Amino acid sequence: MANDIKRGEAILSLKPDSTFILRDNVLEWLDSEQTKPTESEIDAEIIKLQAEYDSKEYARKRKAKYDALNQFELISDDAINGTTTHKDAIVAIKSEFPKP
Repeated sequence: MANDIKRGEAILSLKPDSTFILRDNVLEWLDSEQTKPTESEIDAEIIKLQAEYDSKEYARKRKAKYDALNQFELISDDAINGTTTHKDAIVAIKSEFPKP
């Protein structure tokens, strides 16, 4: 599940609520309240945001597996049957995608 951080995301991360136009990677700064970020600041922010995104890959994979479970039914069945199917499924997912 790849996600490439875009320049616009980086600019908004650096300068929230700023006003600008980004066409073909050319930045036109329209904000009179905030200073325009430098190219090196934008590049560094892209690297930082991409690293943050990449570090959460395990969580995204876990969530996809959790969402595929019918958790309410598993919990209910466990309560009725005295089983641990739900807990076992959660432990298996966490083992499959461990937190770094």
